[in-house]
Amino acid sequence: MKQKSLSAKPVAPVISFFKRKSVWISAICIIIVAIVAVKIFNRPKPEPVQLPIVEVEPVRVDDINIYGEYVGRIRAQQFVEIRARVEGYLESMLFAEGTYINKGQTLFIIDPRVYRANAEKAKAQLNKARAVAQKAERDLERIRPLYAQNAASQLDFDNAKAAYETATADVIVAEAELTQAELTLGYTAVESPISGYISERSADIGTLVGPGGKSLLATVVKSDTVRVDFSMTSLDYLKSKSRNVNFGQNDSTRNWDPYVTVTLADGSAYPYRGLVDFADPQVDPKTGTFSVRAEMPNPDRALLPGQFTKVKLLMDIREDAIAVPAKALEIEKGGAYIYVVRPDSVVERRFVETGPELDNIIVVERGLAPGENIVTEGFHKLKHGMKVAPTEKSNN
Repeated sequence: MKQKSLSAKPVAPVISFFKRKSVWISAICIIIVAIVAVKIFNRPKPEPVQLPIVEVEPVRVDDINIYGEYVGRIRAQQFVEIRARVEGYLESMLFAEGTYINKGQTLFIIDPRVYRANAEKAKAQLNKARAVAQKAERDLERIRPLYAQNAASQLDFDNAKAAYETATADVIVAEAELTQAELTLGYTAVESPISGYISERSADIGTLVGPGGKSLLATVVKSDTVRVDFSMTSLDYLKSKSRNVNFGQNDSTRNWDPYVTVTLADGSAYPYRGLVDFADPQVDPKTGTFSVRAEMPNPDRALLPGQFTKVKLLMDIREDAIAVPAKALEIEKGGAYIYVVRPDSVVERRFVETGPELDNIIVVERGLAPGENIVTEGFHKLKHGMKVAPTEKSNN
């Protein structure tokens, strides 16, 4: 019995030791958990992902006018040289230089005395021929019944008939000579064949003019309508043919015509348009170009014949075409690319086939659909498949 009580005495200290140890362990665990909790709580929050901000605009469909620009020269619709058709001394001038004259207006008078005398002489020759013809006709009428009654010989009748026919022919010749003489006399009064503005005179009063002297007297320019001449390249011709546009020919299948506008000397736009009415059917082998002409109204004489001007020609109209700003395109050796923003804000680098360019606008033949959003600003920092923050283009 005494042995049992002695062996139980050391148990209590051992239990107390383990209790104290477990308390320390628990405290240490609590401290560690608290430290971790504090660290977790005080941990800096992760910054949100910054998406690239890009400017986008929707793809639109519109009718696009395609123009070509060339250097042209203004030419008068009519440019007539007034020349002396008969020889003589220039007697007078009946117009003010640089003014508007009418068709048929007398401009110069060449000394008419010699030509008037020739006309009078021809008139007298005609009267003489007519008198001879009348006598021959009476002689023939007298001998005709005598010949029928065998009172006149065949020779007498033939002579009378021949004399009448000869006299009749002489009348015709005299009439022609009189007509020629009167026509030549008329040439001494030099008239304008057209209406327009006349230049300064090229010959002074008293000068011998005509075939044997100075024939050019002045020039008359009809410029209320002018012609614009310019040259196009054979490449322009091929492009127009591919679109079934034939310059200088009427085409009822399209609702527009190739027209031109020109620029005045001060850089302002001329208010009237002209229509192309002629295109040379062959190319100049020296220049590789062919000539094109347009007619343009010029009621105020703002366009002067001989001056050079810039010509803008409507070459084609692309109906319902897709056009994008040139700045939205990325040009590389492999072609032209454009970034398209999908509905989930992911960009797609897409190859497009481009057409003509006009005023920083490029027609896209293939690769885009109407309504798609394209990146116009900020595409240089993008990659295919990247998510972006799109913003619409500001109108301000």
